[in-house]
Amino acid sequence: MKNVPIVVVGASLAGLRAVEGCRRAGYAGPLTLVGAEEHLPYDRPPLSKAFLDAGHDRPAESTFRSEDEIHELDVDLRLGQLATRLDIEACAIVVGEESLPYSSLIIATGAHARALPGEALPGVHTLRTVDDARRIREALDAGARTVVVGGGFIGSEVASAARKRGVDVTIVEAADTPLVHAVGSEMAQVCARLHARHDTRLLCGVGVSALEGAGRVQRVVLSDNTSLEADLVVVGIGAAPATGWLEDSGLDLDDGIVCDETLRTSAPNVYAAGDVARWHNPLFERRMRLEHWTSAAEQGAFAARNALEPDSAKPFETVPYFWSDWYSQRLQMVGIGDADEVRLLGDPDADSWIALYRLDDRLVGALSLNRPGRIMKYRALISRRAAWDEALEFAHA
Repeated sequence: MKNVPIVVVGASLAGLRAVEGCRRAGYAGPLTLVGAEEHLPYDRPPLSKAFLDAGHDRPAESTFRSEDEIHELDVDLRLGQLATRLDIEACAIVVGEESLPYSSLIIATGAHARALPGEALPGVHTLRTVDDARRIREALDAGARTVVVGGGFIGSEVASAARKRGVDVTIVEAADTPLVHAVGSEMAQVCARLHARHDTRLLCGVGVSALEGAGRVQRVVLSDNTSLEADLVVVGIGAAPATGWLEDSGLDLDDGIVCDETLRTSAPNVYAAGDVARWHNPLFERRMRLEHWTSAAEQGAFAARNALEPDSAKPFETVPYFWSDWYSQRLQMVGIGDADEVRLLGDPDADSWIALYRLDDRLVGALSLNRPGRIMKYRALISRRAAWDEALEFAHA
């Protein structure tokens, strides 16, 4: 299969890093990158952060590489082309009317924002792409009364952008406290208080029954029969891995593409990386699917190396890391929030604190507010499987 290309499906961060990883590892053969969007690979986290910031007159779209720089990688770039089928037996994917053979395949198709049931009205948006971000920013600039459905990180960042403009905003969260699954119940309550401090209305334990309006959204009807007037509704209720095109492929699918510790799927010569990959993380001895910038970048490059040298493939282990900007404050999380004990160091109502997470006798996580230098030191401790006592000693040093 000397002249058959390595194919990467998904032209976002993980896919681009896979292409770069192939070339960096010395692979000089044919290489194809397929992307469903028309845009060059771009950075997604700023879409809910700097891109929406009221202080940016003309927000820039943050592409990773120019078209010339991508072509310097000697890659066949297929943008605006959707992969619709994988044929494992033929070692080929279907893109439009064309069948593309592969010697190795790296799937980095990411995830889709979940939508509310029913037909969406104009003025109702998810936030996943640069086009989504443009529409939301325009509405915020116009002073739209805003309702955010979902109190997670994306929804909280949208609410922050609204408040920076002085726009009225309400967050509707179905759970009793937002972010429980990400940071645990104790720290979820601490994070939720940030909204109150910035006059964002937070309604918890209530869902959305209907979206109403004549021609465009005008109100959000809640499950308790109350309603909220709205010109803009942003739905931030999580993301689903983009695996629909793989349902008849024979790949093992379960909340993503199931992979072993090397990011290899259940099919020969097929690997996955980024938001779509659910792999066994040896560091925590569990399967994980992460929707984080850092892990997508790491996995793309790692999958490429293992695809090139499958007989000497190495396990991929990482400490999850993400950040979120709320009201000019930065929350950062390393590790996992599934813990036997959470110890908060500092005043929960102050502008700087850190919380440590213990599972058995290990430090497994840390969450901080405005402690960027400190949090990465805890990431290093988690990476080397530091004991809880060692973490406490470090905290008080």
